[in-house]
Amino acid sequence: MANADAAADGNGGGGDDDATRVDHLMDGLRAFGANYTEFTRRFATWLGLHSTDAAALVEILYAEDQGTPLSPARLSERVSLSSGATAILLKRLEQAGHIVRTRESTDRRVVTLRSSPDIRPRAEAFFGPYAERMAEAMSAYSPQEIQRFEDFIGRLRSTMDALLADEYRDGGPAV
Repeated sequence: MANADAAADGNGGGGDDDATRVDHLMDGLRAFGANYTEFTRRFATWLGLHSTDAAALVEILYAEDQGTPLSPARLSERVSLSSGATAILLKRLEQAGHIVRTRESTDRRVVTLRSSPDIRPRAEAFFGPYAERMAEAMSAYSPQEIQRFEDFIGRLRSTMDALLADEYRDGGPAV
């Protein structure tokens, strides 16, 4: 916001262009985040789920796709719910036939969350056009540019993770 003010009042010489670019980039990131949230909301509506349940299901599907299935505790972190609320959410998803809980670890106390065989084709049908369009959009950039984007997004993500873990751990900025 301060960058927009500096750009608007003409102070800072060449810095105004940089401040404006940063503001435009932040606007784009916010809009992309809002669009992704809207995709998840529409996925929820399409499946007849609450948006939080759909967000959890998306996290479970994504983790499986990455080869790192989630535990209930990790899902709880990903969707910012208490362990009790996550347990209730998982019960709903399991009763709806969207997920299964398995014990794949040698430590039989560890629960792994998996999508059910019935939900994966539906999720692929819903998110297929999204994945195709995103791949098409990214194909316009070189591998080196994509690497720079990855680095940039990684740095933004670690900054946000640190803010949430430190200054905002109690729900708002530390004062």
